[in-house]
Amino acid sequence: MKFRVNDEWRELDASPTKSLLDVLRDDLFLTGTKRGCDSGECGACTVIMNGKAVNACLVLATELDGSEITTIEGLGRSVDKLHPLQKAFIEKGAVQCGFCTPGIIMTAKAFLDMNPKPTEEEVRDAISGNLCRCTGYSKIVNAILAGAEEVGRLKH
Repeated sequence: MKFRVNDEWRELDASPTKSLLDVLRDDLFLTGTKRGCDSGECGACTVIMNGKAVNACLVLATELDGSEITTIEGLGRSVDKLHPLQKAFIEKGAVQCGFCTPGIIMTAKAFLDMNPKPTEEEVRDAISGNLCRCTGYSKIVNAILAGAEEVGRLKH
C-alpha cells in the first residue's frame, strides 16, 4: 500500500489486520501517537486521516492505500515551529502527564479546520471522545480556544 504520512509518501507491506496505530508506531516509528485502550474509547491514538480525526487503533492497514495521515509529529516540526495548538497547550498549562495530549491536539486540529471560531461548548463536545485522567478539562478547553484565536490571526 502507498499512503502519505506527515506530507511524505510511504510504501509498506503490512498484514491487513494490522491497525494504523501499529503501522505508525512499529513500522514508521512515529511514537507520538499513543496506545491507550486499543478499542476506540479513549482517543489517545487520534490522528487525522483524510481530514478527519480517527482512532488509529480502529483503522485497519487495508484502509490506508491512497490515504493522507497527519500525526502529532506532522504538526510542529520543531520547537520554534510549533503549531498554535501545541503552543497554546504549553502556555495554558494544559499538559500534565501528557499521555492524552497528542490525541486531544489532533482532535482539536481536525475540529478547528472545520469550525475555526468555536464556542466553549462546541470545543467540549468536539473533544468528548478524548479521555484525560489528570485534569478537569478547563485548561485543555482554554488552550484549544486560544489556539483557535491564534490560527485565525495567522490566516488573516
